[in-house]
Amino acid sequence: MAKNASYRVQLRRRREGKTDYQARKALVTSRKPRLVTRSSLKNVEAQIIIAKPHGDEVLVAANSRELIKSFGWKAPTGNIPAAYLTGLLVGLKAKAAGITEAILDLGLVSPTKGSRTFAVLSGVVDAGVEVPHSEEKIVKERIKGEHIAKYAKNLGADSEEYTVKFSQYTAHGVAPEKIAEHFAKVKADIIAGTKSTKLPVEVAKPKTAAKEITFKTVETAPKEKAPTKVKEEKPAKITPVKEKAGPKTTKGKASKATPKEKVAKEKAPKAKTEVEPKAPKEKVSKKGGKKA
Repeated sequence: MAKNASYRVQLRRRREGKTDYQARKALVTSRKPRLVTRSSLKNVEAQIIIAKPHGDEVLVAANSRELIKSFGWKAPTGNIPAAYLTGLLVGLKAKAAGITEAILDLGLVSPTKGSRTFAVLSGVVDAGVEVPHSEEKIVKERIKGEHIAKYAKNLGADSEEYTVKFSQYTAHGVAPEKIAEHFAKVKADIIAGTKSTKLPVEVAKPKTAAKEITFKTVETAPKEKAPTKVKEEKPAKITPVKEKAGPKTTKGKASKATPKEKVAKEKAPKAKTEVEPKAPKEKVSKKGGKKA
């Protein structure tokens, strides 16, 4: 439950116990291949992985089931000797692919002394791949299975506990007391099989080990450049300036006076017109004579 406003939910893979993001950041920023080991009760898996922007890429991988299919391993595939042989197999594949160094990625597994994780690491180191580690974490006696043989001798072949705990060994025809001899034989077969370049699984070569490609230079005549078209400048359009039209005049008709002119005419004094005197009419007498 959230206790305050600054509470932040952890990422999904961290909640599920799959990824320690703080440790992963340190491993990825080192820019070196990672040796990833994951184990269950019946199998051990080892991979050499490199981080890319789009995700992790598996360069080489090996599983303890390959020991049964390709090299005749008859003991269980989840014990420490099987873990060492799986690490040896993935280490030899890495050498064939040109990988010379790696760093151990434990994930969320606690680094317990003598565990299967460090048995895988021991096999990878014996194959010739440099992995930084401490020798204190590796127990050489447990790698060969000597602790299994010692425990089987203490129980005795006639005891019921012996038949229950070592039923898988006896079912495949391997006595637990002779596990060290069987281990040495399978180890020799793995080394011989990788030396003859007959790996049971195809090895994915990293991009860094790719062959250099040489290009032949062919002299060619220089290409003539096509003449560049010069854009013709269009003459600027001249827009005629319209003159303000004066007062419209009509032929034969007097122009209309403006209101101001009308007012000025009304205020102006009217000029007196001289009237010519009319000539006196001559009177005509009834007798026919004219009077002056």
